[in-house]
Amino acid sequence: MPEGHTIHRLAQDYAAAFAARATRVTSPQGRFGEAAALLDGAVLRTADAHGKHLFLGFRDDEDADWVHIHLGLFGKVDFGDAPAPPPTDTVRLRVANDTAYVDLRGPTTCALITRAEKQAIHDRLGPDPLRADADPAAAYARVRRSRTTIAALLMDQKVIAGVGNVYRAEVLFRHHIDPYRAGRDITPAEWDAIWGDLVGLMREGVRNNRIDTVRPQHTPEAMGRPPRVDDHGGEVYVYRRASMPCHLCGDGIRTADLAARNLFWCPTCQQT
Repeated sequence: MPEGHTIHRLAQDYAAAFAARATRVTSPQGRFGEAAALLDGAVLRTADAHGKHLFLGFRDDEDADWVHIHLGLFGKVDFGDAPAPPPTDTVRLRVANDTAYVDLRGPTTCALITRAEKQAIHDRLGPDPLRADADPAAAYARVRRSRTTIAALLMDQKVIAGVGNVYRAEVLFRHHIDPYRAGRDITPAEWDAIWGDLVGLMREGVRNNRIDTVRPQHTPEAMGRPPRVDDHGGEVYVYRRASMPCHLCGDGIRTADLAARNLFWCPTCQQT
């Protein structure tokens, strides 16, 4: 499932390609057909993201409806230059104009929702490190009351929105925090450091459209080691490096199942 930086990047890409111009909106698959017909010819006014939720606003009045997209595990978004090729019947939503098109396939959610329904989604999500309105204190208020592991809390979208398996594993490693520590044992200083690091890492993820989490002194060039070879891409410390040596201490990276997701950590570097 894409992490939050990908959704914020998609919001930027939709806005760059389609904002302030009339668009052709279709649903070749048909499952979004009625809503697409209502939007066809409308102008994309704004694109918004919160955590793993993307919102496309085609009107700016009080009664405006929003296209709500959640990619889930299988959703894909493909941008291309005009002229758009004939769509396949797997395309749930196509947005196009005279210069570009974008196809959405296989999302968990693609629905036309009201402004009030959009607000309800924001209300149930935790603060997003990539949003200007994010309140890290609100997230910490939930963390510090919880006996749940910090690793599980970081993946709970009601606590903090947009963090996925990669950022969860990597930020805990970068701050030498045992992923099994209870949230209530995370100090205010540790939380401030985690939050600030997530803001920086995820902003970089938006800029580069990939996740890189190793510090400059630990890059392949700096350490004289081979670059990572993985479909995920990006240089990381522990994610999907089970049994491989830690870049810092050489101990083997461990993995375990936690809340139905694979957890990765270094047992030597993350003892606190």
